[in-house]
Amino acid sequence: MRLLNSDIVYRAAYKVRRVLLPPKSFLKKVPGVIHVGANTGQERSEYASLELKVLWVEPIPAVFEVLRSNIANFPNQRACCSLLAAEHGVKYTLHIANNGGASSSILDFSKHGAIWPEVQFTHDVQIKATTLARLVDTEQIDLRSYGALILDTQGSELLVLKGAVPILDRFQFVQAEVPDFESYAGCCQLAELTDFMRRHGFKLARKSPFASRRGIGTYYDALYSRL
Repeated sequence: MRLLNSDIVYRAAYKVRRVLLPPKSFLKKVPGVIHVGANTGQERSEYASLELKVLWVEPIPAVFEVLRSNIANFPNQRACCSLLAAEHGVKYTLHIANNGGASSSILDFSKHGAIWPEVQFTHDVQIKATTLARLVDTEQIDLRSYGALILDTQGSELLVLKGAVPILDRFQFVQAEVPDFESYAGCCQLAELTDFMRRHGFKLARKSPFASRRGIGTYYDALYSRL
């Protein structure tokens, strides 16, 4: 992390998640990971070093093509081009961000610019959503090959989890990028997410801050483990 303008702390390589920290990571306890909000698969080499089976899910068609190219030489990794939400068949407007699509969201910006003022939406695409439970069924995903679910969907994490309720008990760990403030309009926040996870049999095992601004709030990688 580094300090900027005395009150902004954030990770230098934004969006390159250090999901393998601390050394005894939860990823060493599972056979694979489903990573929703893949972007271009920045963690592909780290996952491969742990010999994990990986299912990437990325909704932006142009970014998906880059992802597919990036994982072509990783035989244990595959990708699906899907937007995940709480219900199947609902059409969303996906706002595409200018940082390689990394901050793209179905939600409008709220206080996101207080931490990343350089990030803006450039255009929209219309995409029909499906649910993670339905995707697992239609793609014939064997959940015994995974065990961990990682979410990085820019404010819609709770919607993704609601659509995953029928299969949520098949995961041992769930990690989500989540703020404790309204980064996107109406976005999922840490307290709300923790309450939802508790009601579905998970406890908050760790929250690792990676971006914050005094007077605004903090972003975390929040790790939940099954009770």
